Amino acid sequence: MDKKTSAMLAYALGWLTGIIFLFVGKDDPDVKFHASQSIVFFGAVSVVNIVLSVVGSLLGVFGIIFSLVGVAVGVFAVVVWVMAMVQANNSGGVRAGLPIVGRFTAPYADRLADSIR
Repeated sequence: MDKKTSAMLAYALGWLTGIIFLFVGKDDPDVKFHASQSIVFFGAVSVVNIVLSVVGSLLGVFGIIFSLVGVAVGVFAVVVWVMAMVQANNSGGVRAGLPIVGRFTAPYADRLADSIR
């Protein structure tokens, strides 16, 4: 598989395909970076949504606020997901930070990518 396709597919199903392509693309540092970035961002979004769901379910009526925040986080994640796949396509799979949140996720993605040999 070429670099561009691998980079795009690393984002396809969020952190799940990120884990797969972290090991499949272990010979290409750019693909490992995209896969790591997918794991870091979408893993964090998953954790935030789980926390919001648990806290929201414990608060009863006030849990609606947490549900709405969870929906907003989900919409934000979809926007970043689409932008990430477009950017991976346009860059040809070369290392590029996620739009909007790249400066926060890139350092962790670099560390994760470097840990896989």
